[in-house]
Amino acid sequence: MTLLYWLQPWEPSPTVMICTLLAAVVFVRGKRHARVSLARQLSFWFGLGALYVVLHTRLDYYFEHEFFMHRAQHLVLHHLGPFFIALAYPGAALRAGIPFKWRQRFVRPVLAARPVRVALDIVMHPVVAVGLFVGLIYFWLFSPIHFIAMLDWRLYRVMNWSMVIDGLLFWWLVLDSRPAPPARLSPGKRVLVVIAAIPPQIVLGAFIFFTPRELYPVYSICGRAFTWLSPMRDQQIGGLLLWIPGSMMSVVGALIALRHWMRLSARGRLAQNRRSARPTSNQAERIHT
Repeated sequence: MTLLYWLQPWEPSPTVMICTLLAAVVFVRGKRHARVSLARQLSFWFGLGALYVVLHTRLDYYFEHEFFMHRAQHLVLHHLGPFFIALAYPGAALRAGIPFKWRQRFVRPVLAARPVRVALDIVMHPVVAVGLFVGLIYFWLFSPIHFIAMLDWRLYRVMNWSMVIDGLLFWWLVLDSRPAPPARLSPGKRVLVVIAAIPPQIVLGAFIFFTPRELYPVYSICGRAFTWLSPMRDQQIGGLLLWIPGSMMSVVGALIALRHWMRLSARGRLAQNRRSARPTSNQAERIHT
């Protein structure tokens, strides 16, 4: 089997192709005008490429027929791919890549619309962000819902896209390197947000690993890709993927957020640093006199 064989989509999706191509074109256009280092470019392309591979290649067959492969897919969709895209800080490049007239006519009015601003304020709230990030994992792994999602191709795609979108929102919030404002959260809150997402992932991963019964029989009903792997072993590997790599990604995110916090503090760019550096009225009078 050649590389071309594996790159062919198992189930072609115009949505994946259009979204991937659009993001690539906008980024290429934008990086000509915005300063994007080579490391950030590599991070963006790795994240975008990883999302495409797990959404639109022959591997999708295995994601649909083995639980541990499905968990590997969602590890990329929810953690790895969005993480590296957010780590590239591509906002300026993507904004510059959109034609100016389009930004004026479409993008700014949409972002300025009250429903959009309210929706972003809600999903970017730290409590809601953690709840969505962890809650979607629990929701799609709830056995009855998971059973239906793996049988209905429409719900299957909704599941995958919900993980991608939520992953992008969460990591964009956590890995923001700017002080607040303009960032939505202060550096300290960003560290706390990503740390809060670790224990629930460990608990669910451990539960799936140690459960003595088959939680996801849909893979046995539809036929498994790897007949040599028992259902329980498949389930245990899937639980470990959620338990260890998923949690470790959050630990790495917390370390990066902590690094941004220390860097901003050292440069005096935190809000409390700016307030302490601002002279009081009495001090200002003495300086003036």
